[in-house]
Amino acid sequence: MVMFKKAKRHTVYGKHFLLLGIFFSAFVSFVFRFSFFVYADCANANNAESFQCQIDQIQREIDQIKPAHDKNKAELASLRVKLSSLNAKINSLSRQLDTVEKNLEDREASLAVRQQLFEEKTKRHYMVLRQQDPLAPFLLADTATDLLQQIAIRSRVIAQDQQDIVKIAQDINDLENDKQTLTKNRSSLQTAQSSLNKNADFLAGEVAKVEKYIQGLTQKQKNLIAAKLASLHLPTSLGAGPLLCTDDRKIDPGFSPGFAFYTYGIPHRVGLNQYGAYGRAKAGQNYRDILNAYYQGVSLDKKENITLSVNGYGNLVMETYLLGIAEMPGDWPLEALKAQAVAARSYAWSYTNGGAKSICTTQACQVYKGSNRGGNWEQAVKATEGEVLSSGGSPITAWYASTFGGYELASADIGWSPTSWTKRMRDTSGDVGSFGDLNNLSYDKDSPCFYAAQGFRKEYNKSAWLKGDEVADIVNSLKLSKADSGTQSHLSQPDKSDSDTWDQGRVKRELSSRGTTPYNSISSVSVSDWDTGMGKTNSVSVSGDAGSDTFSGDEFKTFFNLRAPGNIQIVGPLFNIERR
Repeated sequence: MVMFKKAKRHTVYGKHFLLLGIFFSAFVSFVFRFSFFVYADCANANNAESFQCQIDQIQREIDQIKPAHDKNKAELASLRVKLSSLNAKINSLSRQLDTVEKNLEDREASLAVRQQLFEEKTKRHYMVLRQQDPLAPFLLADTATDLLQQIAIRSRVIAQDQQDIVKIAQDINDLENDKQTLTKNRSSLQTAQSSLNKNADFLAGEVAKVEKYIQGLTQKQKNLIAAKLASLHLPTSLGAGPLLCTDDRKIDPGFSPGFAFYTYGIPHRVGLNQYGAYGRAKAGQNYRDILNAYYQGVSLDKKENITLSVNGYGNLVMETYLLGIAEMPGDWPLEALKAQAVAARSYAWSYTNGGAKSICTTQACQVYKGSNRGGNWEQAVKATEGEVLSSGGSPITAWYASTFGGYELASADIGWSPTSWTKRMRDTSGDVGSFGDLNNLSYDKDSPCFYAAQGFRKEYNKSAWLKGDEVADIVNSLKLSKADSGTQSHLSQPDKSDSDTWDQGRVKRELSSRGTTPYNSISSVSVSDWDTGMGKTNSVSVSGDAGSDTFSGDEFKTFFNLRAPGNIQIVGPLFNIERR
């Protein structure tokens, strides 16, 4: 009778939860079939818990990238990618749950069969217990053997019914918990989606702010930045001669603390990295390895010795012209020189459209000196005679530059037309997790311009070091522009602008009038986040007498280049800060 009471109680529960149990049975089956969606950290979770595990992981990722209004902890473009990825994960889980529910609805027809089986078993068990005559086996049996068989059969039937009822009752008891788990999954997923939407809305606002004050630069300010960059006389390639970058860490400006802003590499960072080729050749790579490292989707083809029209030198056949190309030191490793020879030949082919137009002799095209350089360079040209890099059967415009700073860019990254043969790449001999790794592992680390502070002032020992109050002025200008974009036209370089430009004191007063405490001095400036895969400074953090702030790398670089004294500039996407 104890078993009967328990079964009857669960029969009542079954009227409420049995339908959900059938649904959950299909749910578990479906989760198993779609287990490849489960993240690695959730691989060992129970089937009923796998969705919640995934949702929890998504929420943790959302929390990690949640930006604060006063401190952008990650560069905005990077946040866009992360938000997009998280939204895709949430949508995938939502579609899975929708499919589960549809699958369970299709199986609803089986409910009636199982419910009927449950009720029949319970009824039969009850009837057996109430109506069974204990003496019946003895009265009906003809022999002792028959008696034992009847008793055994009846016992097995009763035992089986009891087991079935207990199992079904236990299933029903579990179904309520499973229902709660499914409801929790739905709720958690909705919470994660809501959190993600809030982050996306905030991000959209921040993007608009950044674009507004960067685009809000006046033409005069844009001209100022362009003039500062031009005054650095940074060469496009090694054809201009030895690189003149100096390491300001060896220069004493006469004050402390001081801050210098070091850029990795110099423009344009597309195509063949000349110092990278030097490093790769020293590491044992041949010229084919080097070319395949810097260009993608290309083949090495042979072309005829066409005639070129060279400005100031008349008509020259290609192989004679190449003997006078002066884009790489002649005492460099032969394999690096071979790679340069193929790049130069390919560039000339593409630039002249197979000899249809003339080519100049400066860095605007490629440097030509007018005579056979001889030595290793002549050997490199003859060893690669006729070889060009081709894409789709046509020679490519095989750009090259002196120093990439450990990272190659695609042509579209610097505003040129997109090309299939240029690419983004970390140009190192191993994985990078820090600036120290990058300094040690980059193939172009031997370049004087690999890591340098660009620009100088005549005072302070002709260095690029800035004082704490000068960095504070850059930060105050950035904060003022963000607080009131209408002030931006007044925030040009104080030592090179007219009376319309506000000096340090005016910027601080304007910032105070808008409820923000300005910095008088900065004690610490550092890169708080950078992309080791792409080579980009994501955020810069500063501390001083007014507290601390964090800015995106792009916005900090823009206002640094606008406000920094002399011709001191950050000239690339990846930069770091040194302190003395």
